[in-house]
Amino acid sequence: MSAVREHFGSRLGFILAAAGSAVGIGNLVAFPVAATKSGGGAFLLVYALFVFFICLPVMMAELALGRRADKDPVGAYRQLSGGSRPWTIPGWLALATPFMIAVFYLVVTVWVLGYLVETLRGNLDQLATEAHFGQFINSPIVFLYLVLLMLGINGILAMGVKDGIERAAKTLMPMLFVMLLGLVFFVLTREHAMLGVKYYLIPDFAKIDGAVVSKAMAQAFFSLSLGMGIMITYGSYMKRRDSIPGSSRAVAITDTLVAFTAGLLILPSIFHFNPQIDPTELSDSSAGMIFLFLPKIFLALQDSVGYFGASAFAAVFFFLVLVAAVTSLVSIIEVPIATLRDERGMERKKAIYTVAAVQFVLAIACAVSFGMVNFFTQFVQLAGADKSFFDLVEIIFYDTILPLNGLLVCLFVIYKWKRSNFDQELQMGDSAFAGSISQKYINFSLGTFIPLILLLIFINTVALKFFGHSFI
Repeated sequence: MSAVREHFGSRLGFILAAAGSAVGIGNLVAFPVAATKSGGGAFLLVYALFVFFICLPVMMAELALGRRADKDPVGAYRQLSGGSRPWTIPGWLALATPFMIAVFYLVVTVWVLGYLVETLRGNLDQLATEAHFGQFINSPIVFLYLVLLMLGINGILAMGVKDGIERAAKTLMPMLFVMLLGLVFFVLTREHAMLGVKYYLIPDFAKIDGAVVSKAMAQAFFSLSLGMGIMITYGSYMKRRDSIPGSSRAVAITDTLVAFTAGLLILPSIFHFNPQIDPTELSDSSAGMIFLFLPKIFLALQDSVGYFGASAFAAVFFFLVLVAAVTSLVSIIEVPIATLRDERGMERKKAIYTVAAVQFVLAIACAVSFGMVNFFTQFVQLAGADKSFFDLVEIIFYDTILPLNGLLVCLFVIYKWKRSNFDQELQMGDSAFAGSISQKYINFSLGTFIPLILLLIFINTVALKFFGHSFI
């Protein structure tokens, strides 16, 4: 027998919790760098088009599935398919994906926590050295930080949907927005900052090609937490009177605004550090930017605000990234917890302990994949190169399966659950949606070109990541 279903206390609570899931490390670092290297304002335009014309319909589909079934992804697919065994596979994929994404995401968040602590201890100059990152990620202290991080995250989850997830989102998300804006206002007053703004915002349509379009699509899809089962799970926590279309638009706008604003922080900071820099040579890796490059930028601020001021700026930034990562992790880990509660009838705390125990072991395997244990460091060969256990988890569950999960959602909603049922759920709490242009577009797009785009992304990702070839 399944556990009693919890629900968000308010529409605002849902929007902030869903936005907290969407706003993560990628928004604050990967998005600004991707935009800068791929045409600036032109990339922003392509990204926005993907968010609102492709990702938004997929988000509505996931939320509708969850709310109609009032269950986790596994239960939602099983119930709405009438128990069809083939359609239980997407449900299990939507469970395994967030479970494993949380494993490597925990490790990256541990690094952020460690850098925040070192900054507060006055060691910004050490963080800015090339050797420090390699030394830090292979030091035993990461295991202590992992324990502390998991205690904090699971403590939030233990308080439940309304008192835990929703309350944390209502506290942390406004804090994130205010702190981000404060950092932006500060950095825009620095010398050469406007060079970064111009580079970020002035469109260069000559750089828009197939690869850039694919990158914008992937960034938008991943940024909104689609294909992870999160929106299906959060949809099951929505009240019947809440508008799915309206809430989805609010989440998409919030996520896009945070990503855009983060660009106004990162790029001006980079140009203040070096006005002659060519941003196209920046690392594509979020980890490389956060832990190897940005500390040098923060340290350079001491010329204008002193070492203490530079350290304070760096501490606020790392705290900002930590908040974004924690809100994402809370949402990601809630998916397998919800599944254990629905499918096994577990109490919330028992489900949390079960998920945490397995993820802790796997997170340790990821944490030692950078030289501590050779077995995990050189775990497998893909596309002719050695990949660590950490790399393998990221490639399979973050890069590859997400577009596949999105594809399966589209096919299921339109061709198995049927358009009429989908429409009925979207109109629940939003009667004006019936017969609107949005309704017609969403029905058409989910059944035609959106699945085709996601299929092409999936095929290209498999070819690139596993065989070293790209079709784009």
